[in-house]
Amino acid sequence: MAKIFFISLGCDKNRIDSEIMLKRLSDGGHEIVAELDGADCAVVNTCGFIESAKREAIDAIFDMVRAKQAGDIKAVVVTGCLAQRYKSEICELIPEADAVLGLSANKDIVFAVESALKGERTAEFGKPEELVIEGARLISTPPHYSYIKIAEGCSNHCTYCAIPSIRGAYRSRPMANILAEARSLIRDGVRELIVIAQDTTSYGKDLSGGESLASLLRELCKIEGDFRIRVLYAYPERITDELIEVLGTEEKIAKYLDIPLQHASAPVLKRMGRYGSAETLIALIEKLRGGVKGITLRSTFIVGFPGETAEQFLELIGFIKKARLDRAGCFEFSAEEGTPAEKLGPMIDEETKAKRAEIFRFTQTKIMAAKNAERIGTTIQAVCDGFDEEKGMFACRGDADAPEIDTAVYLPLESDLM
Repeated sequence: MAKIFFISLGCDKNRIDSEIMLKRLSDGGHEIVAELDGADCAVVNTCGFIESAKREAIDAIFDMVRAKQAGDIKAVVVTGCLAQRYKSEICELIPEADAVLGLSANKDIVFAVESALKGERTAEFGKPEELVIEGARLISTPPHYSYIKIAEGCSNHCTYCAIPSIRGAYRSRPMANILAEARSLIRDGVRELIVIAQDTTSYGKDLSGGESLASLLRELCKIEGDFRIRVLYAYPERITDELIEVLGTEEKIAKYLDIPLQHASAPVLKRMGRYGSAETLIALIEKLRGGVKGITLRSTFIVGFPGETAEQFLELIGFIKKARLDRAGCFEFSAEEGTPAEKLGPMIDEETKAKRAEIFRFTQTKIMAAKNAERIGTTIQAVCDGFDEEKGMFACRGDADAPEIDTAVYLPLESDLM
């Protein structure tokens, strides 16, 4: 039996891949440890989506390599999106990595770790579509909430995104398997199911039984128990009237929706390979607020996309002011190798991108402050995620906040949490 230190980077979809590997390692007789000290092997499940994530992954790999060179651990295993995307570069440039696994090789994590500890180097890759997307997991979130992945891959082919080339085409999980996993999680004490995929609103389009996100949510709501359902990553053009009705009428569903809008200028959206305009997106937002009373809307945007003019950026800022989204963040455009956007022009200089991001965040911060002020004096039902040592307070969340990405409600130490 070996002691395994596991680093999981990137998104919540990657977290589920990690949890499946953790379960395989545990079932294989190995011990998962929370600290590097005393570990035999380190596994780094990487993200390779944007430049900052790639830097974080590379830093983590080299941290583990240095630990190996210092004699603190015996082996380093690298897997995940970065390993899938840059397989040959990692094998060539980081020979200290004892095993490099592509996404579809995650199923062989036990063999890779055991071989690495014997001094045998492994490099295994395959097609992204061969990635195991379901199976027993060792849950890494707090016990009261868990992510549940309903599909893998993406077929949207936004011009800036490398996900389709890394994780393959969109594949929906069978509804029966999702429901069985949800029941198991709820039996184990989970009180918040967070529904995720690269695009949750595409669920069922590749299945033959007429399944959809709306029909899946209805079935999830039929499961007995006291729990909430939260939906992330809904694409705006696929939000149907049926989905809005489900969100508005099913009591177990949190009145919350994450919609990655990315921009509001029609020409920019077209260059992104997306649809819509400021007008159509405002209409969708109004429809959601009309159909789902008290809904919290969250989104993300990209500033500095190639060819984004000052006027188009100001159109985005005008949209933000009119939409008054409850939660919104922005990223500065990062040109990703192999994507169509890498060859678009003209590129926006780094200083301009940074200024636009600053303006966006300043605008949205004022909107959020005003919305928070409107909530003063209201009562919400919240779940306690734990104790914040730095603040000396309990960190809680209501329907308006997803874990890790949104705000929190802080309660004094002497609060009665029952």
